[in-house]
Amino acid sequence: MTTYGVTLLSGGLDSTTVTTLAKEEVDDLQAITFHYGQTHSKEVECAVKIAEYLAISHHLLDISFLGDIAWYSALTNPDMFPIPKQRSTDQIGFEIPITYVPLRNTIFVSLAGAFLESNILKAIESDSVNPSNIKARIYMAPNAIDYSGYPDCRPEFYSKVKDTLNEGSKMSLEYGVKFEIHTPIINSSKSDIAKLADNIGAPINMTWSCYEGGALPCGNCDSCILRSNGYREAGLDDPLFTNV
Repeated sequence: MTTYGVTLLSGGLDSTTVTTLAKEEVDDLQAITFHYGQTHSKEVECAVKIAEYLAISHHLLDISFLGDIAWYSALTNPDMFPIPKQRSTDQIGFEIPITYVPLRNTIFVSLAGAFLESNILKAIESDSVNPSNIKARIYMAPNAIDYSGYPDCRPEFYSKVKDTLNEGSKMSLEYGVKFEIHTPIINSSKSDIAKLADNIGAPINMTWSCYEGGALPCGNCDSCILRSNGYREAGLDDPLFTNV
């Protein structure tokens, strides 16, 4: 059995942890990073270095048009919507914040699925690989516990989008190869993720989680607060700051 996989690598703590896990579970793993018109490119630059460090084939895809389509967000339109700062953890989980990018993960998982299906159709139709010996996996790093209220970070979303991909793909309907969507940290707390990353040796010192792109993380945005709290609760030092 050969497992073909695509991992969505943003360059942050969560996706780097999941990508490190995927590398151990997938025979043919490729990473995708999307530049979608977000406020800065620092996380994308980190993703390039992380993929190189992990020795994974990496594809940096420019879908910056998404910023024009999904413009109602502080991550794609910071001039109109300031990034929230210094919110408590209770506030962070209370409502869907302005950092939510409309249907971002729906678009991401669709593009990842198209890329993975293309690779598998080539394996079947050009390389004569038996479909019954193929597994197809998409790895993503949503988190439904210590998350910022995003609707596309819930298990219910991924269960339904998997069914949609399988209903709409040649790979599934003609060859019986079903998409699997692996979200291994979806029910983990940030402290659990920090511990997991430490245990598996994920290159967290190379990651970037802050919504801003300064020399150092701002420490005040939702993402910084969740990451900081997670490492403190885990009793670990954040490797990002080890040499600062």
